[in-house]
Amino acid sequence: MTTTAPVVLIAEDDEDIRDLIAWKLEVAGFRTLHAANGRTAVELAAAHRPDAAVLDINMPAMDGLEVCENLRRDAGTATIPVLFLSARVNDSDIELGYSAGADDYMIKPFNPQELLRRLSGLLAAA
Repeated sequence: MTTTAPVVLIAEDDEDIRDLIAWKLEVAGFRTLHAANGRTAVELAAAHRPDAAVLDINMPAMDGLEVCENLRRDAGTATIPVLFLSARVNDSDIELGYSAGADDYMIKPFNPQELLRRLSGLLAAA
């Protein structure tokens, strides 16, 4: 029996960070979708229904909080596990992430292995 590799949507406006996340996930066996802004992230999620999403908060066109809220409102994407990966470090920012519907929140700079561990945990729980 062949299982399909999980698909992770990466929404990050910094190309270097987006490429690092994608590389780490792909080496670990995931497939990835890439978005440089929030609007593209919502469109990709609706079209491809990824297994999980890693979202930055500060992005053009639509921020990550709005992306997460959009995902949660749409029946087709409402159950996608969302992990925020953000430079916003204040408790109030982290609370905003969870209030928008995030399942987890990590602060930049980040440990790629920790990101992989947490993402795998979210997928296992989903």
